[in-house]
Amino acid sequence: AAQWRGPMRRGAAVVALLCLGAACLLGRGFEPRAWLLLPPRGRLLSAAELARYRGAGGEPGLYLAVLGRVFDVERGRKHYGPGGAYSGLAGTDATRAFATGDFTPAGLVDDVSGLSPGELATIQSWLSFYRDNYEPVGKLVGRFYDENGAPTEALRQAEAAIEEALKVKAESQQRKQQFPPCNSEWSSAKGTRFWCSKQSGGVTRDWTGVPRKLYQPGSRGSHCVCVRTTGPPWGQPDSTEHSNRGDLDNPHLEEYEGCHPRAEQCVLTV
Repeated sequence: AAQWRGPMRRGAAVVALLCLGAACLLGRGFEPRAWLLLPPRGRLLSAAELARYRGAGGEPGLYLAVLGRVFDVERGRKHYGPGGAYSGLAGTDATRAFATGDFTPAGLVDDVSGLSPGELATIQSWLSFYRDNYEPVGKLVGRFYDENGAPTEALRQAEAAIEEALKVKAESQQRKQQFPPCNSEWSSAKGTRFWCSKQSGGVTRDWTGVPRKLYQPGSRGSHCVCVRTTGPPWGQPDSTEHSNRGDLDNPHLEEYEGCHPRAEQCVLTV
């Protein structure tokens, strides 16, 4: 029972680490499909065989599996061995827990159905982490590989969903570079203030921009973003025929009523 103390804190730490890992991979130009081109090698293990590798005395080693790929994590014994913060991951395929941070028995399973794109992306991040830092052992026969070691339909569906999730994440990060979120504050006396700076939205850049409402296709709501006011539109860096208005003419943008079109801040009174 001691190994399950503080599951929520450890779960939050797992999710934070996974998000950071995914961001780093995407930030250095990671190609989503590249991870699919590195199949696991080695022997086939049944679930019963894998369960013998929890790192306890008298057991043959310390293994874990992600999406059916089995890795020797002996080097990380202080984390994965008995009493370690992540000992529940040892000797099994707990792919879902890598995404959700749920370290309860219900969460330590290999079922990835119903996960969000962000959660699916973290699974890929973990898989890349183990591939880069631990020795691959082989494949786990079960949900993701059959008795001959061939990928199952469940694995093909999971890989397709993860690849799509990575594309969505990359597109989201690109949109954030184009339209960084505004800074904002609210008070009962003054109402809401939106403003732009060269670091607003956590995006460091060489321009400030002006606040605008951004409407996403298919969504009724909007949120405040900072918009470039000079140069060519986003995605047309070499264009010589443009109005030198940056992204101000993007059809998904709307000005704030009562705010000067070129003002770097807007105050919406109550």
